[in-house]
Amino acid sequence: MIFPIVLYGSPVLKKKAATIERGDEFLGKLVESMFETMYEAQGVGLAAPQISHSVRLFVVDTTPIEEEGIDGLKKVFINPLMIEELGEEWAFEEGCLSIPGIRANVNRKAGIRIKYYDENWGEYEDHFYGIKARVIQHEYDHIEGKLFTDYLTPLKKRLIKGRLADISKGKVDVNYRVKAPK
Repeated sequence: MIFPIVLYGSPVLKKKAATIERGDEFLGKLVESMFETMYEAQGVGLAAPQISHSVRLFVVDTTPIEEEGIDGLKKVFINPLMIEELGEEWAFEEGCLSIPGIRANVNRKAGIRIKYYDENWGEYEDHFYGIKARVIQHEYDHIEGKLFTDYLTPLKKRLIKGRLADISKGKVDVNYRVKAPK
C-alpha cells in the first residue's frame, strides 16, 4: 500500500515517535508499505512519521545514490538508538520528501554508531560512514521530531519561509501522493 507523504507543517513531523512493541502484527505490512511508498516517491529513506505513523521506524535504500564500486544499503531500522556520531562534520545538500522543492546544505558528522532492530527483531549495533551515515542521520532525526530545516541558519530560514508556508498548504508539484496539514 502506498501512503501519502505528510508535508511540512504537520504536527506528526515535530513529535518524538513512540517505541514499537515487539509482536505488533502491523509491523511487517508497514515496513513493506514504507518501501513501496519510498520507491514511488523516488526517495532513499523514509521514516514512519512521514506517513502519519508516529513510531520509531525508518527504512533506507541508498542504492540509487551510491558511487560506482560502493554497495548501497537497504535496511529497516526499528527502535534505533544513536550511540555516537563520529569524525569531522561535512556539508552536503539534503532534501526531504516532506519538504519537496527545497534543498540546503546541512553539516553532519561523517560516521555513526547505531543500535537497532531489523524487521525480524534481530538486534544490531553497526557503524556507518559517508552517504549511508547521512541518510540514517536524516531519517533518525524524523523519529526525534527534527527536520533538516532545523539545522539552517536564521537567514536561510527567513529566505525559504514563504516556500515552507506554501508546502504546508499543499502547494507542491510532485509525482507522489501527499497530505497537507492545512
